Amino acid sequence: MYYIYDMDLTQYNFSFTTHRNKKIVKIDFQYNSKLVKELRIHYPSACYSKTMRSWYLPDLPAVRASLKLQPSPLKTAAQKGIHPINQEAYNKMQSQLILKAYGKSTINIYLGEFYHLLNILQKYPVNDLSPQRLKDYFLYCVEQLGYKERKMNGKINAIKFYFEQVLHRPKMFFDIPRPKKPITLPKMLSKSEVKSILTATKNPKHKLALTLCYGLGLRVSEVVALKIEDIDGSRMMIAVRGAKGKKDRYLPIPKTLLRMLREYYKVYKPEEYVLQGQYGGPYSTSSVQNVFKKAMRNAGIHKKIGIHGLRHSYATHLLESGADMRFIQELLGHHSIKTTQIYTKVTRASLEKICSPLETL
Repeated sequence: MYYIYDMDLTQYNFSFTTHRNKKIVKIDFQYNSKLVKELRIHYPSACYSKTMRSWYLPDLPAVRASLKLQPSPLKTAAQKGIHPINQEAYNKMQSQLILKAYGKSTINIYLGEFYHLLNILQKYPVNDLSPQRLKDYFLYCVEQLGYKERKMNGKINAIKFYFEQVLHRPKMFFDIPRPKKPITLPKMLSKSEVKSILTATKNPKHKLALTLCYGLGLRVSEVVALKIEDIDGSRMMIAVRGAKGKKDRYLPIPKTLLRMLREYYKVYKPEEYVLQGQYGGPYSTSSVQNVFKKAMRNAGIHKKIGIHGLRHSYATHLLESGADMRFIQELLGHHSIKTTQIYTKVTRASLEKICSPLETL
């Protein structure tokens, strides 16, 4: 097996451009059969373009990291096509989110929602918006664009952040009502369905990813962020670091999963992340989600449920087996016990105790 540090990167020149409407890393070097061979060994997906007369790779964060190139910068307001009058507002919002160390996904969501508002405003200054104008905007999103409760709450949080955290107007949002969140039950799978999904997954890496989701109740973001150093085989514990809410927690590793991890390591020999991506770095969340969809099809299960359903199933099955609610809260990393209590509404054991009055007639 070859590793990136065996490749002499100084022999290659890298630049960023587009090819067939996709961002790429262009790779130029004086022709040498050995350099071509090394490139193809380390990057099997590297392609040669006759029109550019050079090799190239997709411009992805993992590719940049493995080639020791600078990370892709966040887009500025001007690059986003925002009117000049509101460019400073967007840039300040972006800077404040970074300074407050918000997660990458949260930053992307907040900037996306703020951009939507600025795009509608065009040359109208966002700082001049009154609470009533903001209410009109939110009403437009609901009535004209058909946005649902979750989307609207995310939008309100993003715009609230700008006015309260960037402009320091803490009283501005007191009179803006929030849409009531629907109380939905967690979607879950039975034990036999989980077993069918895992059995139908033949690729060892894919099977391990799904087993981590169900066997430890991990979020998909936690699965791809898992590192070799986080696994303590001697204590049979696993550390989940920087999870949702930037909270760390420890989880006990089932013996079955520990054996699977050891067998997987012998074959794949990942360097840093347990689930290593094609170009190094972590496996993408979208790839794991696609693995789950394919496994569902192969297992012949047609429920409308995402990979997060494995986490819901883990919690529900634990509760059905008699595990303490507080213990499950700690395992899942929930901030409030109220979040964990939702599983009592879907456990078979709880529902079976209820006797319909029909039976007493």
